[in-house]
Amino acid sequence: MGVSMATAELWVDRWERQQRRYAIQREERFAVLADVAEYATRGVSRPLLVDLGCGPGSLAARVARRVPRAELVAVDRDPLLLELARTHHADAARYVEAVLGADGWVEELGLTRAPDAVLSATALHCLSAATLARTYRQVAAVLRPGGVLVNADHFPEDTPEGDPAGSALAAHLGRSRLAATLRGDEPDWESWWRGVAGDPELADLCAERARRPAGEEGPDNGLSFAAHARLLRAAGFRAVSTVWQYGESRVLVAFC
Repeated sequence: MGVSMATAELWVDRWERQQRRYAIQREERFAVLADVAEYATRGVSRPLLVDLGCGPGSLAARVARRVPRAELVAVDRDPLLLELARTHHADAARYVEAVLGADGWVEELGLTRAPDAVLSATALHCLSAATLARTYRQVAAVLRPGGVLVNADHFPEDTPEGDPAGSALAAHLGRSRLAATLRGDEPDWESWWRGVAGDPELADLCAERARRPAGEEGPDNGLSFAAHARLLRAAGFRAVSTVWQYGESRVLVAFC
């Protein structure tokens, strides 16, 4: 079920374009993730990084360029996205198919030592609160002391009763910034997947993807930054902070 480089380049490029619809200041967020990874691994000769929900390798490729001495392990449950990553970003990471939060998924990564940092971009909002809590506990258990979890995602503002103004403003700022940066030719999520389904070269991978059991993922768990912080502290992280924010988009760092 291999994919040609031409096909991988086509669909990864379209993926990058459609993701601009959903991630505010996407390249800046990636840069911040890489900044944190670089800082967290300073002085480590061969750091180990893990990318959760890697998709077709967007984050792994960028971090690999910034921290070239690092070993990256990238995990996703989607066989089609993983095959695109293995073809288009083959040198960036070792790609593993596993289901976040499921029993044994950490063991499936084949880690030989504790990671220095676990990274994720626009992926963990798809997990249910219960699955996310399990995932955070599993990550905290495997990270080295002093390691970090770094998550760039959507974090709706907490809305005190009777005072929705802050939440509405954050959402408005995000929508306005996205609208200002779109070029007008970006596909959306649904049209990207329709296009993939119509590509004969990807037919086997689409069929394999359809055979996978449905998980607990959804479009958005709606958890606020405060809710994530509570789950992270309950999982064993000692501190949680925001290192970058625009509207509802944040880069969250949790310290082990």
